[in-house]
Amino acid sequence: MEMQQLMLFRPHSRAIMLEGSSLCQFSFNFHDKCSKPIAQISFQTRRSKLANFSDSEAVDYSLNTISEHANCNGKELSCDLYNEMICELCEEGELNDALALLSQMEALGYRPNLISYSCLVTGLGNVGRTLEADAIFQEMLISGCRPKIRLFNALLTSCLKKGLLELSDKVLKAIDDLGLDRNRKTFEILLDYYVSAGRLNDTWLVIAEMKRKGYHPNSYVYSKIIEIYRDNGMWKKAMGVLGEVRAKGMTLDRKIYNSIIDTFGKYGEVGEALEVFEKMQEDHIKPDVKTWNSLIRWHCKFGDISGAVNLFGRMQEQGIYPDPKIFMTIISCLGEQGKWDVIRKIFETMKGKGQQRSGAIYAILVDIYGQYGKFHNAEDCILALKSEGIQLSPSMFCVLANAYAQQGLCEQTVKVLQLMEAEGMEPNLIMLNVLINAFATAGRHMEALSIYQHIKESGISPDVVTYSTLMKAFLWAKKFDQVPKIYSEMEASGCSPDRKAREMLKSALIVLERGH
Repeated sequence: MEMQQLMLFRPHSRAIMLEGSSLCQFSFNFHDKCSKPIAQISFQTRRSKLANFSDSEAVDYSLNTISEHANCNGKELSCDLYNEMICELCEEGELNDALALLSQMEALGYRPNLISYSCLVTGLGNVGRTLEADAIFQEMLISGCRPKIRLFNALLTSCLKKGLLELSDKVLKAIDDLGLDRNRKTFEILLDYYVSAGRLNDTWLVIAEMKRKGYHPNSYVYSKIIEIYRDNGMWKKAMGVLGEVRAKGMTLDRKIYNSIIDTFGKYGEVGEALEVFEKMQEDHIKPDVKTWNSLIRWHCKFGDISGAVNLFGRMQEQGIYPDPKIFMTIISCLGEQGKWDVIRKIFETMKGKGQQRSGAIYAILVDIYGQYGKFHNAEDCILALKSEGIQLSPSMFCVLANAYAQQGLCEQTVKVLQLMEAEGMEPNLIMLNVLINAFATAGRHMEALSIYQHIKESGISPDVVTYSTLMKAFLWAKKFDQVPKIYSEMEASGCSPDRKAREMLKSALIVLERGH
């Protein structure tokens, strides 16, 4: 196998010019076919963190970091000690420091061991730094280390989070070329992505291959089957899966219950969803944050705001900390109705219960939706989070970007993306979909189209959300003739249109027929 087969292309900056926009330009990381040596990547990563220091201060900072983690007392570090320190730093989330040590280690002629390589690849992949993870993975292969399937799974997960299907295929090919067997986790990673992306045919291909390899469907697989049926409008088939589960003598666990609740909720059957929820607890299965989020989201979607607020309170009473995404859903619904007194009460109740773990993010979301103005500058928002000691993550950036996007604050949405890149995190498909939604909400369909073109040029595979959001942008801009074209592209790409996309297509076709 050629080692370049798995190389993730190195990024370079390219400006996307937006026609008719007050935004002159903004930059994304594109991929090209150039790859930098590990030491250079590590050095540049480290230097970005020390940008505000002089050269001598930077050296002192680096040495202090090393001695702080190693107790080396000025002695020369051994290869084993370097490996131990790299693993320790990865566990602590200090990836930039770990990369700096890797650079120094290689400069001395040492090679990391398999465990160090695995920690680095997994750690970088988990925070969305896919390019660096892959570069280190290549170095690992060149050094003669034989990665285990668990490491391939970590790299596969990282690629799919960004929607890099072609690169994911190369990871899978490398697994086969090295004579490794795909395990159940490999198949579950693929299933999770294909279901969330609305790729019905690919989902069934993965399930068929699982069965050929001797991995019979478990509760996780059945929950995904229910979800893919749900998302493709196959209501009866989704519920029919329960009969198959019972026929096999399987008990309903949390995964299956969550899928059933979400299926009922998506089709507006919130009463039935609540009945399943109560049955779940009768069976002594404790609801998790996904269960509560699903119930709250669909209550908001179908106008039962009081029911959503009640569930939000019950969730906290059971000791489950609210997800910022679901908090954003509630305050956006209440904000649309002008119920800011209720929002303030909810927020004060949360603080009164001692839920300060990430209180700053909730305060910022309330501020954005309340249009108070304090955090309408994305840079101020990120600085406030850092001052509170909150660990920034790709998910956190997506939540913030979505909050700005729903308010039609396009420039600030783009700024969040740029700040995410400045933190060393690569924008994923979710983030880019949020950006499309921001421009769609603001009625700027050409900018939304530019983001879509960027996604394709970057090698990222658009999912059903990408296409449906772009359809919304053209529908709201009254460019009805473009909606069927986007729908056709969605089908041609392998994505199965969801109910929302089908409804938008129907609306556009009705207008076009009347025009003729």
